[in-house]
Amino acid sequence: MRDKRFVAEHRGGPLKKEQHHQLIRWACDCAKHVLCLYGDSIDGRLTDALSVAEEWRQGNASTGDARKAALKAHEAAREASSPTAAAVARSVAHAAATAHMADHSIGAALYALKAAKSAGKPAEEEMRWQDSQLPPEIKELVLTARNAEKFRDAFQRIL
Repeated sequence: MRDKRFVAEHRGGPLKKEQHHQLIRWACDCAKHVLCLYGDSIDGRLTDALSVAEEWRQGNASTGDARKAALKAHEAAREASSPTAAAVARSVAHAAATAHMADHSIGAALYALKAAKSAGKPAEEEMRWQDSQLPPEIKELVLTARNAEKFRDAFQRIL
């Protein structure tokens, strides 16, 4: 079941445009923070997806552009050579997909945690970093969504 708080105003929900922009910026920050774990050579589909997400946030790319970039990042995840690289790519994909559906931002954070843990880094430390990057205007939304049944179990399995 979709958390209605993530539905954009122009689609009849309560999420303001600025909040949506903050969510995609935060999601991209989460993905970029673990991008170095992908490997020696970062797949261009990942950097492209992050660029398109930023362009969307600035009003220079369409939601369709961001969605296509997210699908290409998911393709990179399926082709990844390790579980860590796959998690990094999925984090990037969810960050870009945030343009389409804002609750994908939670997925970007979740996969970033999964990438960190897979790489032998403390997931709790990564989560604290993610939380410290949250703008005050979306902090409660993200933290309560993360603790909702839909995501809580996934986060607990990683931690």
